[in-house]
Amino acid sequence: MNCKNCRTEILEQDDYCKSCGGKVIRNRLTFKNLFEHLSETFFNYDNKLLRTFVQLFKQPEDVIVGYINGVRKKYINPISFFGLALTLSGLSILIIKKFYIEYLDFSVLLEGTNVPDEIMKNISSESLEYNSLFYSILVPLFALISWITFLDKKYNFTEHIIIYLYSMSLLSMLLVVLAQVALFFAPTYYLIFAIFSYPLMFVYNCYILIRIFKLSILQLILRSMIALFLFFVSYIGISLVVFAVMVLTGQVNLEDFAPK
Repeated sequence: MNCKNCRTEILEQDDYCKSCGGKVIRNRLTFKNLFEHLSETFFNYDNKLLRTFVQLFKQPEDVIVGYINGVRKKYINPISFFGLALTLSGLSILIIKKFYIEYLDFSVLLEGTNVPDEIMKNISSESLEYNSLFYSILVPLFALISWITFLDKKYNFTEHIIIYLYSMSLLSMLLVVLAQVALFFAPTYYLIFAIFSYPLMFVYNCYILIRIFKLSILQLILRSMIALFLFFVSYIGISLVVFAVMVLTGQVNLEDFAPK
């Protein structure tokens, strides 16, 4: 008989393919064995997904540095991990649009300013519409800032991308769950939760960088100041580009900013 995955010849009594490692499936697909397969894939402690998730909290350097150094079987690869994070994020956005869209009014954060409500509504809508794109842009942006900040550590740009593919994926999945809990129990406080998610993102990435680069507290503070400065400059630049695009596409009218 041949393996159904790679077509390599295997013995009748084999449970796994000696070439690709695929499990030999003999039973016809039913709801029972489908459920068993899904449970084994996502909830078994020994599976890669759960192991990756847990280790990114306990020993993130084992996952990230391990992958960079060539360990590719122990944990889920960063592209698949990031893809899963985007999928869960997309599902969360569908739920928010369906049941909680009225709680995403950013105008309350800028109450008393001269920013028109129409612009804030556009920002709320666009932030949901392009959430996955925004998160995907953050990975190379953070990697570039990190690469410049830790230039003496000899990690190249691609290796820094691996760091943030893992960290941003984990944060995305964690924040998706917390966001749905916040929306279910206290939807009126969702925007406050969203604001506090950014410090959480910063603290976790600092934790990862301490573990990977063996930083002291003083080194972390100095590097963080450099990274925050670079991020602030990047943020201003990106904001100006986005604002220019919104003006050119007619989503924002400069006359709306004129004093009334």
